[in-house]
Amino acid sequence: MQTIQFETEPGFHVVGDAWGDAANPPVLLLHGGGQTRHSWGDTARWLADAGWYAIALDARGHGDSDWSAEGHYSIDYLANDLRAVIRQLGRKPAVVGASMGGMTALIAEGENDQSMCSAIVLVDIAPRAEQKGIERIFAFMSANKHGFASLDEAAEAVAAYLPNRPRPQDHSRLEKNLRRKADGRYYWHWDPVMLDVWRQATTPDKQTSNEERLYQAAKALTVPTLIVRGGMSDVVSDKIMAEFLDLVPHVQSMNVTEAGHMVAGDSNHAFTKAVIQFLKEQREERKKGEERTAHP
Repeated sequence: MQTIQFETEPGFHVVGDAWGDAANPPVLLLHGGGQTRHSWGDTARWLADAGWYAIALDARGHGDSDWSAEGHYSIDYLANDLRAVIRQLGRKPAVVGASMGGMTALIAEGENDQSMCSAIVLVDIAPRAEQKGIERIFAFMSANKHGFASLDEAAEAVAAYLPNRPRPQDHSRLEKNLRRKADGRYYWHWDPVMLDVWRQATTPDKQTSNEERLYQAAKALTVPTLIVRGGMSDVVSDKIMAEFLDLVPHVQSMNVTEAGHMVAGDSNHAFTKAVIQFLKEQREERKKGEERTAHP
């Protein structure tokens, strides 16, 4: 594993961990809001073992990426960061985006004049979401603004938010999502200003236009796309999944039965296996297409 960074605006950088051979087909992993690149568990390593060059990125305002002094955390800035990363890669990557990361991929690819990606995997995100699920995410992120006295206290908060997930025996992965400040307390590794920006962007009067924008971006996708839903998700319900697939019929879908909204964390092995299978199928289809073009 190698830590790398990309300059997405003059003097502004996003950080990632890269796994595998840089000559292999690239896959970008984009986490959800309030998470960091470490939320992908073993997914990046398994992708690398299967023949991809996997890069897990910290979004702006998260983890080790730069925080915006101007509070530039809207979907447009996130999408522009992704486009800048792809330009610097110099090749079309597959993009796997969870929640906020999935919306970023939708806008970056669906609103671009030319395709920048080879494939997209949307992880428990659709243009429309269940309001109760979104409110639960906001409530969790809004709590504990004064940090935690210990890693155990932070683990208790996560366990209360994710009651169906087995509690880990050690806190090493959790610790990567926290910062210990001079007061000795642990704080989530993201810019609190972000939450205010997101709240303003998801008010009821803006929700309809946001959904329409995301639907239009999804309809514009021409690359192979897979949506992976957590079977117990309170953000993407069966109804919303069916509605999405009806409006955007070229998208493939699958459920990870034992997972909630945090699919990769709840059932990492099943999730990663499905992603690798999808990417392998798309790689084979591209090879066949190239052969047909070369030998008509």
